[in-house]
Amino acid sequence: MIAGVGVGVALMAWPHLKPYQRKRVESFLNPEGDVLGAGYHATQSMIAVGSGQGFGKGWGQGTQTLLSFLPEQHTDFIFSVWAEEHGFVGCLLLLALYFALVASALGIAGDARDRFGQFLAVGVTAMLFWHAFINMGMVIGLLPVVGVTLPLMSYGGSSVISVALAVALLANVGMRRFVN
Repeated sequence: MIAGVGVGVALMAWPHLKPYQRKRVESFLNPEGDVLGAGYHATQSMIAVGSGQGFGKGWGQGTQTLLSFLPEQHTDFIFSVWAEEHGFVGCLLLLALYFALVASALGIAGDARDRFGQFLAVGVTAMLFWHAFINMGMVIGLLPVVGVTLPLMSYGGSSVISVALAVALLANVGMRRFVN
């Protein structure tokens, strides 16, 4: 029932979308439809992730990365580089590290002394979780390419600063639970 409503809303909205918006939806639903155009980023990213196989090609040995087929490899698609060079096992390790970060952040939220500290810690945790989830999802083709960086890995001034400040706030909330 809910899926039918979603399809109905999408069909009603389709004529009102601008051409570039339609192209983004089409490239998400079928990235192979325009491999050299709108689907280029997603296609090259999935190729890089798949070529890493089980244990990866080794540090600095990824062909998609070295030959510059993968665009924005230092920011939005850093997980593709990681997956190609470290493989499935390396991706599981990275997922475990993000899980540990989110779990400890939720622990800090649960132990916070006041409501503001709890809300702040939950907000920072949500930001870190959703950025990681969206970035990894778009890199492997489950979500559309939207330009969300991977926390603590992607290079970029504003991203690095905002994540560092968020983690510092989280550490501050964790430290304050011991203060009288």
